[in-house]
This record gives sequence, C-alpha cells and structure tokens, in this order.
Amino acid sequence: MAGHSKFANIKHRKEKQDSKRGKVFTKLGREIAVAVKAGGSDLDSNSRLRDVVAKAKAANMSNDTIDRSIKKAAGELDSVNYEDVTYEGYGPSGIAVIVQALTDNRTRTVANVRFAFTKGGGNMGTSGSVAFQFDHVGQIAVEAADGVDEDELMMVALDAGARDFAAHDEGFEIITEPSDFSAVREAIEAAGFPILSAEITMLPQLTSKLEDPEDIKKMNKILDMLEEDDDVQDVYHNWEM
Repeated sequence: MAGHSKFANIKHRKEKQDSKRGKVFTKLGREIAVAVKAGGSDLDSNSRLRDVVAKAKAANMSNDTIDRSIKKAAGELDSVNYEDVTYEGYGPSGIAVIVQALTDNRTRTVANVRFAFTKGGGNMGTSGSVAFQFDHVGQIAVEAADGVDEDELMMVALDAGARDFAAHDEGFEIITEPSDFSAVREAIEAAGFPILSAEITMLPQLTSKLEDPEDIKKMNKILDMLEEDDDVQDVYHNWEM
C-alpha cells in the first residue's frame, strides 16, 4: 500500500482552489485549450481532454462552462500557442519544488517563477536538479462518503490497472502509472464512486518538515506567488505541511 498519505495535501489544494475559483477556472481553460489542440474536441477519442475535463469537474467547474471552453478552444486552434515548460528549484532549508507551466511567453514565465523563488528565500535550479526526488504517477482521491465500499473500490481500481491503493480516515487514495491513469479513473467514475481529485502528478519520495516559523512563512510566500501566476498550472514540493 502507499508509503505515505498525500490526502492532506489534496484537501489543502482543493480548499485553495475553492477560495480562488476564478483563477483556477482560467488555468483549467488553458489546459482544455492545449488538450483540444493536441487531440481534437471529441472526448471519446481524446484521452488527454477527458482527463482535463475530469480534473475540471473535480474543481467544481460546471458542465456548461466546460462545454463552452471546449467549443471556444475548437474555434481558436490557430491562436492556441501555449507550450509546456517545467522549472525546478529549492525553497527554504532545501525544500524541493517543481513548477509546471503553460505559457505563450517563456521570458515572462521564467522571470516570474524566479522572482517567486527569490522573494521566498529560495532559488531556481537546473533541469533535473530536484525531479529525481519525485515519482511521476497518476493519483486519484475518492471521498469516504456513505455507501462507498472499500473492498469494492479497491477491486475496481486494481482490476483497471492501479498499482497502489490506500485507505485514510478522509477517503481513499489510488496510485497508477501515468499510462494507466485514464483507464483507472474512468473505471472508478463508471462504478459511481465520488472522485475528489484525479490528476497526473509528481509525488515526493520523501518529505521534509520546516520547523522555523520564518522558513514556513517564506515557503508559503513562494507557493502563494506561484499559484497566483496565470502561467503556472501545477506546483509540486516535498514539504510536509
């Protein structure tokens, strides 16, 4: 079973998403646009788009808003020129941080990311400087709602190709290989289980604590600034919050 629970961080991210929903929806719209450009607007044939739509639904984006975003992206293919970029660095006391962004201007994005690290007492590193400390996986969190049978959920997930299953007080965590993520998510969804979040993510192999209140303040500064940046899609770190 999973070596350590990320459920607390999942809940923390969702609470922050709920409090900044407009900005979250803007970022999800950008992900939808990139997915549509990569594989078209047909959900049946575009697994990347299906995954983004599932992520949008978990963030409480309405079906109407999702449909409008897909149609808008399909009608503006020539204007969608975002590219995936990844930055790595360190926060206070060596906390490892990975930043994934979608940008139409690398110069602007790298400057903003570097500024966030600097303001929080950290620094950017070179490519690969911290990525080796993380595992690239699919992660699905299912709420421990009434009627959710742990054994049934586990069998559905494992039969669909999940590599790991863990039960926590707040719910259940399923880990997959990235290539199996869509199949497992869709099987869990089809079985009617309430998905709290579902995403391809980077999980730290080991976590680190911050004891100094000033370091905690600085680390939160980095995360807040990065999450406020429209270009930044996801931020991963090994801070045990």
